[in-house]
Order: sequence, then structure tokens, then C-alpha cells
Amino acid sequence: MTRILIVDPQAPEPVLIAEAAEVIRAGGLVAFPTETVYGLGANALDGDAIAGIFVAKERPTEDPLIVHLASVEDLPRVVREIPETARRLAEAFWPGPLTIIMPRHQDLPRGVSAGLDTVAVRVPSHPVARALLRAAGVPIAAPSANRFGFTSPTAARHVYSDLKGRIELILDGGSPTIGVESTVLDISVQPARILRPGGVPREDLEALLGEVEVFDGAAAEAEKKPLPSPGMMSRHYAPRARMILFQGEDRRAVMRAMREEASLHLAHDERVGVLLAEEDRSSFAGIDVTTQTIGSAENAAQIAQNLYAGLRALDEGGMQVILARDFGVAGLGLAILDRLRRASSRLVKVESADQG
Repeated sequence: MTRILIVDPQAPEPVLIAEAAEVIRAGGLVAFPTETVYGLGANALDGDAIAGIFVAKERPTEDPLIVHLASVEDLPRVVREIPETARRLAEAFWPGPLTIIMPRHQDLPRGVSAGLDTVAVRVPSHPVARALLRAAGVPIAAPSANRFGFTSPTAARHVYSDLKGRIELILDGGSPTIGVESTVLDISVQPARILRPGGVPREDLEALLGEVEVFDGAAAEAEKKPLPSPGMMSRHYAPRARMILFQGEDRRAVMRAMREEASLHLAHDERVGVLLAEEDRSSFAGIDVTTQTIGSAENAAQIAQNLYAGLRALDEGGMQVILARDFGVAGLGLAILDRLRRASSRLVKVESADQG
């Protein structure tokens, strides 16, 4: 049986946090909110507990986990050396949504890192996550708290829907403020390389480090090798409905293409959902689709925060097809586009109207 404890997201009650910490120390699984999405936590130093994460999520063992720490001072518990670049990044972005790849400590179970000699580490900023880490007294490995490959959870009810009966406890601390996962950065190469775009935009990293590359993990996945970071599989974060992503610089042309696509599916009696920005609503007037608005196209932070909840709402509404568009690559747009691409089964490139 999976229990849910409702906690104050800003000042979590110590007695409730202590109960969750005891579950962690005993080798159990606890879902908890971070500033990005809900994580599924286990004692990162307990190999059996780590194995439980993979079982509960039905997650392939070649997909590594992220280890969460209470503070930067805990790094020596999970890494064997701390590069100077990591220290600079930690000072600038921790606590926060940045995960750094570093050399793995020999005492850390290899299952955490999918057998690799590196480990992904971050210090979260959410008060509930920080309180749990301090109370547990151990590093906590925590991927997103959902069935593997499907849409990440941004509410306790999402976690319960996916993992009820599979985990011991859920800490309900409301909605995360960011809504997409952390940025994962590999600093072992020059220039540094983003393995997964996320809550820290590329521009912010480049302001500190200079040029930063973005890595496409599709080639690594095709080689069937352990991936260096979570969130790199080509099909990930996906709703149960078939999803089609439209990309193009001309918004009106994109809206026309999406409307035409919707009409084709409606003609085959399929239920069609459309993931929209507020500015897009009028484009679907008079057509029998279910629309889900997730914010203004001018506010990437708002779109990111509502992205997963919007996809889940369309899934819960029984949609068979979901249509979505991209929102550029500036700031959090890169992370949003990454999630939409991996969630989609088809990508449609739309030319501007003046190109024919």
C-alpha cells in the first residue's frame, strides 16, 4: 500500500519528514517534490534499494540515476574527485536544477551509474527535498517518480496514478516551480556538453563557462551502451496517446498545418487533443478538438511549468492523438523542445508561408 503525506512545501513538518527519512534509511522508496519534477528516492548507498527503483519504474538498467545531496559538502561521499569546474558551477547554480557528471566514488553502488565510472549529481533547492535529504542523512538517488518512458509527474496524484502499490510513501508538497527536469552537464570534455537540456538554460551556463555544446544521445542509444545521463533515450517523457510535434518559424503556417492534421484524424473518428499556448486558441475555433492551454508563448517558464500536467490532462481525457508545437530554443525553450521531441512519435517541419 502506498501512503500519501501532505507536507507544507515551504516549511515541511519535521515529524512527517522524519517518517519519510526512516523509510529511506530502511531501504524503501519515497516519492518527493523537487523544484523540477517529483523524484522517486532511495538510499544511494544501498544497492538493493537502488534495484527497487528500477523495478518500481520498470526502468532499463542501462539508464543511470541522479544522486541528490543535501549540500555541496556531501560530494566526497559520492564522487572520488571534484573538478575545479564543478566547484565553480556548484557555487553558481547549487542548490538548483543543474546536474553535473563527475567521477564516481568506488563505494557507490554501480547500479546508480548503470555500470559507468561516472555519477550524475545535484543539490536540489526545493524545501521538501532538502529537508528529506538532511533528515535521511544519506545521498538519495532519484529519477522522476513515474513509469519509465512516460510523462514525468508534477503533482503527487500523478505519482500515485503511476506507482500506487509499488512504493511505500509519497510526500505531497504541491507543484514544482520549474516543471522540467534538471540540466545535465558533462564537464569531462571541452567545451562542456549538455547531455540533457533542463532547468538551467544553456545561456546561463555559457555566461560562466564560455561555449557549451548540446549532445544528441540518439547515437549512443543506438550503440546499446549505457547512456551517460538519464533522459537521453530517443523515446521518453511520452503520453500514452500518439503525439505529433510541429516545428516552424511561421506560427500561422504551423497553426494551419496543425488544424489540417487535426481534421484528418477527426475524419477517422479519433479523439484529438491540442497542446496550446494562449495565443494559439483562436486557431482551433469551430473544430471538434480538445485544447489544453499551458501558458503564453512569450513565457517559456510558464510553458515549462505546465507542460507535463497539460500532456497528462489530455491523456486522462482519452485523447488518441495529441498535436503540439515547439516554442523556440531560447532559455527554457531548449528543454521544452527536447521533451516534446522525445515524447513525439512524428515530427512535422512546417515551411513559412512565403516559402510555399
